[in-house]
Amino acid sequence: MKKAAQILLTLTLGLNLSLGFAAPLAPPSLAYAADLLLSRFASWGIDPDKHLASINLKDSWTKFRKNKDVIVAVIDTGIQGDHTFLANNLHVMSGSKSNSNYGVDFSNPSKVTNSPYDQHGHGTHVSGIIKSIFPEVKILALKYYNPKASGQANLDATIKALKYAVENNVDVINYSGGGPEASVEELRVLKAAEKKGILVIAAAGNERSNIDDKRHAYYPASYGLSNIITVGAHDDALNIIPSSNFGKNSVEIAAPGHRIRSAIPGNGAAYMTGTSQATAFVTGVAALIKSKYPNMKFDQVKNIILSSSLKVKNFEGRILGAGKLDAGRAIELADSVNQKLTSPAVANR
Repeated sequence: MKKAAQILLTLTLGLNLSLGFAAPLAPPSLAYAADLLLSRFASWGIDPDKHLASINLKDSWTKFRKNKDVIVAVIDTGIQGDHTFLANNLHVMSGSKSNSNYGVDFSNPSKVTNSPYDQHGHGTHVSGIIKSIFPEVKILALKYYNPKASGQANLDATIKALKYAVENNVDVINYSGGGPEASVEELRVLKAAEKKGILVIAAAGNERSNIDDKRHAYYPASYGLSNIITVGAHDDALNIIPSSNFGKNSVEIAAPGHRIRSAIPGNGAAYMTGTSQATAFVTGVAALIKSKYPNMKFDQVKNIILSSSLKVKNFEGRILGAGKLDAGRAIELADSVNQKLTSPAVANR
């Protein structure tokens, strides 16, 4: 009987193991505190309970390790320099960060300052999204927007901001803006960024238009350079939002862009909608990849983000590859690509 009982016990243990009743493994540790995913400055776009609708950020944090500071130039309406959520992330290219030196303001053509105060809220909101994805990101706030200036004056300020970012060799440029007119000078500086290997994440625009049609082109998204990722916006029901521009050849990926909660001036949080917000999500993931694998080229990072996107049937005919941003899959693919790039067989070629 003793032997039979022993056999039964062995069989029972084997059955328990096969059914998954073994002692549970410890959950994988996260690179950052899990409560950041649900903070008052965070949105459904990173909420782990949103499953497929979110960008699967929590999964990426189980695989992420910071190996390098990454500088993201946010070319926008400025930023609240002492915002409780963002102050520690601000980066300056010269001098020490202070209440009078927390970025660069190009919006006044007669006087460039180091205080890009955000009177609009858009730039602070965009920066907050990027920080929510990569809590240690370094943000270089470059203000171009002046509500009292002409379209041409704002474009001129944009070009100055772009030049500053390129000359200072930032890692990623987030440009959540644009317009219907191409600019030779803007294209020239973006080509300089391409030559330097700087990735530019650009909004597809909010004109409800098919930007595959050149009559509805939106720049800089429509320049078609190899270092630009053009981003459309989807909602939490996985539909491209009505205002988002689209294009099965021109808009390369979609990301959360409907009622996105993020930081605003006054140490507050609020909701905004548009491809501007979607663009910031892609920028955050690009910054994660660049931080973990600093030696990856811009085209490798771009291909990883696009190739790891999750196909959504609702996006077919509107987004290239019908893909939505997935941070977890992106980091996983980056790990695989890096392993291949650094294997002895590849390294010795």
